[in-house]
Amino acid sequence: MTTDSPLFDVLVIGGGVNGTGIAMDAAGRGLRVCLCEMDDLASATSSNSSKLVHGGLRYLEHYEFGLVRKALIERELLLNSAPHIMWPLRFRLPHRPHLRPAWMIRVGLFLYDHLARRERLPGSCAIRFGDNSPLQPQITKGFEYSDGWVDDARLVVLCALAARERGAEIRTRTRCIKARRKAGLWHLTLQNTVTGERQQCRSRALVNAAGPWASTLFADTLAMPSPRQLRLVKGSHILVPRLHDEPVAYILQSQDNRIVFVLPYQQRFSLIGTTDVDYQGDPAEVAIDDAEVAYLCNLVNGYFKRQTSPAEVVWRYSGVRPLIDNAEGEAQQASRDYSFELNAPEGEPPLLSVFGGKLTTYRLLANDATNTLCRFFAEAGPAWTHTAVLPGGNFSTQARLAEALRSHYPWLPDALLQRFVRSYGTLCHRFLQGCEQLEDMGEAFGDQLYQKEVDYLIAHEWAGTADDILWRRTKLGLELHDEARERLQRYLQAPDTRPPTS
Repeated sequence: MTTDSPLFDVLVIGGGVNGTGIAMDAAGRGLRVCLCEMDDLASATSSNSSKLVHGGLRYLEHYEFGLVRKALIERELLLNSAPHIMWPLRFRLPHRPHLRPAWMIRVGLFLYDHLARRERLPGSCAIRFGDNSPLQPQITKGFEYSDGWVDDARLVVLCALAARERGAEIRTRTRCIKARRKAGLWHLTLQNTVTGERQQCRSRALVNAAGPWASTLFADTLAMPSPRQLRLVKGSHILVPRLHDEPVAYILQSQDNRIVFVLPYQQRFSLIGTTDVDYQGDPAEVAIDDAEVAYLCNLVNGYFKRQTSPAEVVWRYSGVRPLIDNAEGEAQQASRDYSFELNAPEGEPPLLSVFGGKLTTYRLLANDATNTLCRFFAEAGPAWTHTAVLPGGNFSTQARLAEALRSHYPWLPDALLQRFVRSYGTLCHRFLQGCEQLEDMGEAFGDQLYQKEVDYLIAHEWAGTADDILWRRTKLGLELHDEARERLQRYLQAPDTRPPTS
């Protein structure tokens, strides 16, 4: 490898929420950062979550008070950092006395309310379900508490945008196929997974944030034994037509002590999940099976008046959670906390590996990881992300932003305007600016997706395929019919029509 190959301070492997969070944090402290992701950003675990910013009420049963407290603190910070893609949500917990006694739930909710300071979210309370409740008539009592919703994949993209704004290089569809220590640096070989082209680079520090692949990366890329193994747990979700019309979520208890959420999703659907099943195999090939679908349908049918079935499922997905392996207990009992392994022999460049973690604590994980890295970089700046606002989040409320957009773009249909508010925040000005009528948005791929938005996603948000756009940058995969998808695919495959990427 020649000395003129690119030299970075930190190279991050993994384009999920932890990897992009670390890249953002480190770049903001003045370090020269490169992140490589073998697929699209958020293409694995980080886009296949329950899409919640939450403390983890059920973790209290496993005495993980420290994790819950950390997550509750982060919940407040995150709701302030990204008001476009995160917002408060009330949760209703129907009481089933044969599953958990009321006193246990009250104690848990008291702790949930008081383990960390709350500024934005109201506390918990007991409630009664009347005749108009969507629940079955024998369920008359319950509890209500607060947590938050997040567009998980867009959170990852916004972290990557924030990292790039601070000088980081973000390379998607790029796999790190070899990393070796030599002369005080990491010497790395990166391969474009589309073209096969290889590039050499060097780095003063290396971060393994490969999520479910964090352990196997040691053998595959680093040629060294992994310091620990991960417990891979499959979490699956299904989407069905709305089970109720209320703007609230439900948290359901099952006979096997699992917890399943029923979440309002994209106005017309209910998102139901998750399962917890130990998983063996390639995380890229994880898939929900029929038994999981039946389990989720049967559970919600035991609670709701409106019944559902596997035939009604309009979308299903699975993700692999890389949890710290204690090799004991059921999958749902495995800790969602995180840990680091620092490998830094005297005179050698450091390797920091991330194991475990959950969506809500990504910022704290990134802060802790970057603090560890900064021991090796005396010139690095101080921690900064606790007050950071993610790109597009520089507005007070969604209602006020919507009002401002109506004033600027009175021709914009309300449904489209609301989607832009909740996906892009103020970033939508980047592709709306200069448009004076809907026709100025260019080719229509259905009635919800237009060329201007697609061009923006290609040029600025690393989108390269229809799936990137329809399932991760937007959630329009549920809305567009086959003809519209095909039209979008043809547009993406026509190089003369595509804008240059930034």
